[in-house]
Amino acid sequence: MGLRVLDFSRVLAGPFCTQLLADLGAEVLKIERPETGDDTRAWGPPFVGGESAYYLCANRGKGSLVLDLSTEAGLEQARQLAAQADVLIENFRVGWMTERGLGYEALRAANPGLVYCSITGYGQTGPDAGLPGYDFLTQGRSGLMSITGEPDGPPLKVGVAVSDLITGLYAATGLLAALRQREHSGLGAYLDLALLDCQVAALANVGAAHLVSGAEGQRYGNAHPSIVPYEVFEAADGPFILAVGNDEQWRRCCRTLGRAEWATDPRFTSNPMRVERREELLPLLRAILRERPRAEWLTAFRAASVPAGPVQSLGEVFQDPQVLARVMVQQVLHPTADSLRLVANPLLRGETPAAPPPCHGEGGVELARRWLGSE
Repeated sequence: MGLRVLDFSRVLAGPFCTQLLADLGAEVLKIERPETGDDTRAWGPPFVGGESAYYLCANRGKGSLVLDLSTEAGLEQARQLAAQADVLIENFRVGWMTERGLGYEALRAANPGLVYCSITGYGQTGPDAGLPGYDFLTQGRSGLMSITGEPDGPPLKVGVAVSDLITGLYAATGLLAALRQREHSGLGAYLDLALLDCQVAALANVGAAHLVSGAEGQRYGNAHPSIVPYEVFEAADGPFILAVGNDEQWRRCCRTLGRAEWATDPRFTSNPMRVERREELLPLLRAILRERPRAEWLTAFRAASVPAGPVQSLGEVFQDPQVLARVMVQQVLHPTADSLRLVANPLLRGETPAAPPPCHGEGGVELARRWLGSE
C-alpha cells in the first residue's frame, strides 16, 4: 500500500482500524505512553507471553514507539512524524491534540496531504462532545441494548464491543476514500467519527422501522421482529437455528417437517401472515423440532436448502471445518508468546504473512528513523 499511518489511538475502535490498514500493507507506527502503553495491555486475563489477548486482537503488524507527550521533546517528535505521515488517527478527548499543537489545523500547515481521523464517543460537536465514551455506554445510548435480550428480561449488551468495531470499519472506509480523493486534489481531509453516530447508523432496519412507523423497537430474544420462523429452536439434544428467509424456503421447510399442508394454510402462507400469527405457529414448530436430534434436523434442512445451523461454543467455532477451510485462524511468531494463534483478517484469510502485535516499544524506533530519513 505504501502508506504511512501515525496511530495515537488506544483500546479498540482506532487500533482495529489501523490493524486493518496494516493488514492491507500500510506502515503503522503506534504511539504509546511510557510505562503502561495502550490501556488494553492490562485488560486481562487471559495473558500470553505477558500480553493480554485483548491487546493482541487489534494490533497486528504495527511498530510501537514510546513517546512522552507530556514533554516538549515528545510533542516535537510527534509533529515531525506527522509531517511525514499520510494518515493520523487519534482518540483523545475533544481538544487534547489541539492543545498540544497536534490538531488537524496545525499539522496540515506542514503536511497539506494529511488525512486526519479523530474518534470519540460523541464527536467534536454537540452538547456532549466533551464526555468520555466507551462501547458499553454507546450500546446503551444508541438504543441497541433496548432491542437486545429476552422480551421479559433486562436490556443487554452484545457480547463483543460491536460499537467500537463498527466505528473502526467506518474509519477505515472513510480514510481510504479520503486518500483516494487526495490523489485528485492533493489535499488531505479531516474525519470526525463518533461511536454514537456509527452505532445509530448501524441500527439499520430497526432504526428505519422506527422512523417509518414511530413504534418503539422491542426485544425479541433470539427471534426476529420481521421474519418468522427465524430464531433458535430446541432439538431433542440441544439448540439450533432455523432461519426461513422467504416463502419458497418456508414451503421446503414444511415438507421437511412432514407438514406440507402448512405451506397452503391461510394463516401461514406468506411471511407477513407468519409474523402476525407467530404465537400460533411457533408452538407447533417447537413441538415437532423437539422430536429429533439436532444433527438429524440440520442434515435434513441442508438437503432441502433450508437455512439452518448450529449454535456453537468458541471451542467449536475454531474447530469448525468451514472456519478452518477459510483460514480464519492465523499463526504468527511472537517474541514473548512464541507461536501465537490470532483471528485472521477476512479480506486476506492468512494469505499474507502477518507481523505479530508489537511488544511495548518494539519496532517503532526503527520505523520512525526511516520516516524521518535518519537511517
